[in-house]
Amino acid sequence: MRAVTYVKNNTVEILDKPVPEIQPDEVLLKVSGAGLCHSDIAIIGMGDENPLIGGTLGHEVSGTVERLGSDVSGWQVGDRALVALILSCGQCRECLAGRDNQCEVVYPRSALAPLSPGIGSPGGMADYLAVKARHLDPIGDLDPVAAAPLADAALTPMHAINTVRDRMTGDATVVTIGLGGLGHMALQILAATTGARIIALDTDPEKLAFAREHGADLAIPSDGAAAARILEETGGVGADVVLDFVGVQPTVDLAVAVVRGGGAIRFVGLGGGSFPYVAGSGTPLPWGVNIERAYGGTRSDMREAVALARAGKIGVEVVRYALDDAVQAFDDLHHGRVQGRAVLVP
Repeated sequence: MRAVTYVKNNTVEILDKPVPEIQPDEVLLKVSGAGLCHSDIAIIGMGDENPLIGGTLGHEVSGTVERLGSDVSGWQVGDRALVALILSCGQCRECLAGRDNQCEVVYPRSALAPLSPGIGSPGGMADYLAVKARHLDPIGDLDPVAAAPLADAALTPMHAINTVRDRMTGDATVVTIGLGGLGHMALQILAATTGARIIALDTDPEKLAFAREHGADLAIPSDGAAAARILEETGGVGADVVLDFVGVQPTVDLAVAVVRGGGAIRFVGLGGGSFPYVAGSGTPLPWGVNIERAYGGTRSDMREAVALARAGKIGVEVVRYALDDAVQAFDDLHHGRVQGRAVLVP
């Protein structure tokens, strides 16, 4: 089968690999779509000593069940399914508490990230994927190609938003920075599930136009004037919640500058920005601010995202590429030529 493989620093190739054999508790999934994420760009740029070299990429995976392991029940050949982002054990303390995105088994403290398809385990940018049946969720009549990015592009903002539900009152203001793959889904989730006022920011006029059409109360450029505008719009108080889906220095600075006292920031983007924290006076943060380094989400978050998609309340903007065009897709994403989410279609 064809498999998009990380072969060396900043280089992927389509290699021929065997169709995986399945274990009794696994299914063989015929891949329908595999989303391409900025995390994939980050992974392949981690140098020639990266232990992930040689692996098949792709952590946003959907498909149809091709073959069932002997111990699998509840699934039939032909069923459409979405693969869980985090391949949790299901038995540790964190999993049993519903925090499976923090699974102690697949996410030890020293790990780069939790075990996921394409991140420490074979990914879905291939013709087939072997996956444990318990790591699948049904997607019903959703287009399986368009559904693939729900596994991360919808899951991750859903989780970040769910961690600040208590602040999403009808008189709240939420700022979402970056309207790319995750950010454009966060905007739709906010509009569908909260009554908060939404201020959306991006540097791309097309993405701002998308925001205005999909629920943003205000869509403004993410530039040097943005902080003053947000403070003006909030009467000088600041935003109750700031979601940063970029994470570069200017967006981190913006998040810190506009969050209100007692508000919350969720840093989701991986752009390498930082801010100084001093335990006492001198920190740029107001008192009472809650900050989380958000990653992925739980199975409950994923099922909630799938339910919203099936109800037509959210939808991924998809740019489809043939699997054989994977190298071009990586280049287009890296250079900002993708609106929404790129999906490889075998």
